[in-house]
Amino acid sequence: MSHVLDREAAEALQAEVERRRAELAELEARLSGWTAAYEATSKRDDTDFTTVSGRVIAPLYTPADTREDEYLRDIGLPGEYPFTRGPYQTMYRTRLWTMRLFSGFATAEETNERYKFLLERGQTGLSVAFDFPTLMGYDSDDPMSEGEVGKCGVAISSLADMETLFDGIPLDRVSVSMTINGPAIMLYCFLLATAEKQGVPFERVRGTIQNDILKEYMAQHAWIYPPEPALKIITDIFEWSAEHAPRFNTISISGYHIREAGATAGQELAYTLKNGFTYVERGIARGLDVDEFAPRLSFFWDVHNDFFEEIAKFRAGRRIWARHMREVYGAQKPESWRLRTHAQTAGVTLTAQQPYNNVARVAYQGLAAVLGGTQSLHTNALDETLALPTEHAVRIALRTQQILAYETGVANTIDPLAGSYFVESLTDQLEDEAEAIFAEIDELGGVVPGIETGYFQGRIARSARRFQDELEAGSRVVVGVNAFEEADEDHGVEILRIDESAGETQRRRLAELRSRRNAEEVTRALADLADAARNDQNLLPPMLDAVRAYATLGEIRVALEDVYGRFKEPISF
Repeated sequence: MSHVLDREAAEALQAEVERRRAELAELEARLSGWTAAYEATSKRDDTDFTTVSGRVIAPLYTPADTREDEYLRDIGLPGEYPFTRGPYQTMYRTRLWTMRLFSGFATAEETNERYKFLLERGQTGLSVAFDFPTLMGYDSDDPMSEGEVGKCGVAISSLADMETLFDGIPLDRVSVSMTINGPAIMLYCFLLATAEKQGVPFERVRGTIQNDILKEYMAQHAWIYPPEPALKIITDIFEWSAEHAPRFNTISISGYHIREAGATAGQELAYTLKNGFTYVERGIARGLDVDEFAPRLSFFWDVHNDFFEEIAKFRAGRRIWARHMREVYGAQKPESWRLRTHAQTAGVTLTAQQPYNNVARVAYQGLAAVLGGTQSLHTNALDETLALPTEHAVRIALRTQQILAYETGVANTIDPLAGSYFVESLTDQLEDEAEAIFAEIDELGGVVPGIETGYFQGRIARSARRFQDELEAGSRVVVGVNAFEEADEDHGVEILRIDESAGETQRRRLAELRSRRNAEEVTRALADLADAARNDQNLLPPMLDAVRAYATLGEIRVALEDVYGRFKEPISF
């Protein structure tokens, strides 16, 4: 009897295949006539119908443009491999995305006040912006920091500053994301030691450090050490945190800065995921079980202006990551296959001209991130192209997310654009483009040789130039910049200005700190840290000891720089 049923099922399946072939053949025949009629009509001459990345967009998408016959393989169900439709089964029906705003300015005291302002108004996580000296590992009183202290973020030079930054903010209940890379291990230790001072065990601290040094060499340039020791430090963090801080996301592999530097959506996707695979390979080479550290890896995407391309990028990224983690790196746990992401609206799209237009740009970009299935979102403030945002602008950015969450209905169903011929076709195209770029990078010998030869920097620069050429030629319209301009425009936006008092305050604080700490204890702790680096030991335990002794950021940087040296970028045009 079962053989009869098997034969009947096979015959029914074959009949369905034949029916679909006939349907596609009829569609193709009808499309031929439709296309001929379309081509005979006049078209708009103010656009070339390409995405921001330069991808040519067809006038119509149909089932013939998708791989919908491979639904379970390519699309599937939310929370199930390959996670195209979302990393979690219930998505926003269980929990909305975390609403973060990237904030930090001047001193730790002033930023602490801003954080409390945001938390009181419904923000659900904190995202720390550091000033440029901190990003580069310099103390606020270093001559190299002159004129930059507190200007583009908060100045953090020691554990004392971090304690002030989170005074009254419980680190077991508030998730903290820190955008820091070259000195990420130092700021991570500052945060852990602050939690310790609050009585919060390491295993209960939640948050993320960006800690993605590879994209710094490609695009952002906030590095300290050469690639190999920098990757060793990141692997140290993976190893230590898997045991001691298992709820903390030890890296946020970032496409954001790659895209902001001028990369296309496909380049952002491919370079970012390839960086992620490189970190996985380093962890495995250390002897770590991939399923022990991979679940704590997270990603960070830019959300640019091209609405559908951005949504497809999120979906393609999840699918690629899942396939490679399972099929290439042998991960067994679904948590290792699941790509979780933070997203930020594109700072590079904000304009100084007619800055209130930025509110609309940010809203549409935020909508794309949510439809793409992000787990966390930062919406830029309208004035961020002019200066650090004011409280008024920050409030509008936060309210934008809240309107998305509670008024638009987009959180009611999961992956509502699945099945769109256009979106599915773009998802497939982005996946195919990323795989082609992976092969190109492999031919170079991997990501590190690509960095050392300037491959990534050159490719990104060329993409940035293409966009600029289109802008100047007028084939790419930016409202208020090269079209719909207003003569004698007064933007009327209040500017947040940071004076030099932050630098003066920080210099005084550091002088007081050095006078009251135990200098011998600091010297001993820094020597132990340098010895650990020379002997290829895990740096977390000795660095935590140095931080507890109130060694400063710059002192820790120098101790390791004496061992590892400093990276020099290759010249690339």
